[in-house]
Amino acid sequence: MTADTPTETVDAVVMGAGVAGLYQLHQLRKEGFKTRLLEAGEDVGGTWYWNRYPGARFDSEGHIYQLWDEELYKGWTWSERFPGQPEIERWLHYVTDKFELRKDIKFNARVTSAHYDEKRNRWTVKTSAGDVIDTQYFISCGGMLSAPITNQFVDQDKFKGQIVYTSLYPAEGVVVKGQRVGVIGVGATGIQVIQTIAPDCGHLTVFARTPQYTVKMKNPKWGPAEHKEYHDAYEKTKTTVPDTFSGFEYDWDPTKTWHNTTPEERQKIMEDCYEHGSLKMWLASFPEIFFEKEASDAVSQYVADRMRQRLNNNAHLIDAIVPTLDDYGFGTHRVPLENGYLEALQLPNVEVISVRKDRNPIKRFVEKGIELQDGRVVELDKIILATGFDAGSGALSRIDVRGRGGRSLAEEWSKDIRTTMGLGKHGYPNLLTTAVPLAPSAALCNMTTCLSQQTEWVTRALVDQRKDGKTIIEPSAEGEEKWVKHHDDTANATLVTKTDSWYMGSNVPGKPRRLLSYVGGVGTYRKKCEEEREAGYPSFVRA
Repeated sequence: MTADTPTETVDAVVMGAGVAGLYQLHQLRKEGFKTRLLEAGEDVGGTWYWNRYPGARFDSEGHIYQLWDEELYKGWTWSERFPGQPEIERWLHYVTDKFELRKDIKFNARVTSAHYDEKRNRWTVKTSAGDVIDTQYFISCGGMLSAPITNQFVDQDKFKGQIVYTSLYPAEGVVVKGQRVGVIGVGATGIQVIQTIAPDCGHLTVFARTPQYTVKMKNPKWGPAEHKEYHDAYEKTKTTVPDTFSGFEYDWDPTKTWHNTTPEERQKIMEDCYEHGSLKMWLASFPEIFFEKEASDAVSQYVADRMRQRLNNNAHLIDAIVPTLDDYGFGTHRVPLENGYLEALQLPNVEVISVRKDRNPIKRFVEKGIELQDGRVVELDKIILATGFDAGSGALSRIDVRGRGGRSLAEEWSKDIRTTMGLGKHGYPNLLTTAVPLAPSAALCNMTTCLSQQTEWVTRALVDQRKDGKTIIEPSAEGEEKWVKHHDDTANATLVTKTDSWYMGSNVPGKPRRLLSYVGGVGTYRKKCEEEREAGYPSFVRA
């Protein structure tokens, strides 16, 4: 026996026990494929296993963050409109047990390498637990936000207190009561942490980097009446969300665009969308906010005004927290929902420091805390880093993935991030992917909508392979080029590509600049995927 002697031989390896991986395993097993799911953590959950930070919760309504199995759907009830992490994790355990998936999952087994053998047309997948698995197909369900950015600051190891990442938050929690706590980052995650822990900290220092437009979440508790209402609407919801722009229940009203409404009608639409207390303000107000500066500026100004009102026109907080039109437009960044965040910033034990690059950025960590560019040292006991992810590509590029001729996926993506529909990569036969760049699931989608669609497409492709007597499926160079051009043409028509954000990979030094997510719409993407399959996979080479 050698180090490469297989410990197991299967038809398919699935990486990641989050929403996509669990659903992929369930589908492949139903179709008779011998499948092994590999998970780095000790249990299922994916994002909702690793992100246990205070305040973590959905920003998709619970009744649409679902897998579309009627018995599964109607067998679960959510306690509120936007459930929190503990309840979400329980739901994923429910899914796992309902589908009896545990027997085919290997936990504490982080995938370290996946190499394609051209002679045998099979993959060898290795894990941190010593597994060596021989498989025909390697399916990545590693998630679009699962590769945290770490060690971002100078002398980070010199701080003598406790440092935690929101993306790797200790299951036992972090004691903040009476402590001097610093939170770095005011994106969606930082906002959830800040609004949750602020009242308990002895003193909280918020280090604000990029200001964010925020929308106030409305999160009522749910009881039997609400449960019956959304259970009864199963068929309607199931058929609605896959064809909307964003995979949510709501969508643009084609009769109420920016150009065919009066100023008074526009104001009413903005008010109605904002008061919905959801992402409707972003994803169903006016489509023109993604394309036209006039609409973008007006909606941005409306949201900023709502924020200023709640900040009681505090000039310092507004300067640090509220974006201006010179920064970027509403919706070209990820839009966070918040519930008490702006009020938390005004508590007497909270200080907000703008650490933008052009202001007073963080210079380095020191033993007692954080030193700013102006020489001030902020003394702290605990530092919570809400500093983001290497989104979309990070889950795979941090693994030694090698395709034909030993080519390295990490090396290729370090130069140019390309895929075919976010479902595969030329040069890597039988590697099928979800939640990677150039598909809506990389950022602009209710994740269960897009991940369900992608895993269902992968399953049907493997069934078609078997039916047609094929053993290899790989994106062609021409197919990949065609999709990348369509993706870029669509993206470059929007304002999103004019903004520096993690959507563009701008938060990772040296990462190639390209919009990570397909912005043509979830319904449009789904249609294109179906057309690809029905036409016999013309963007792929099958053998």
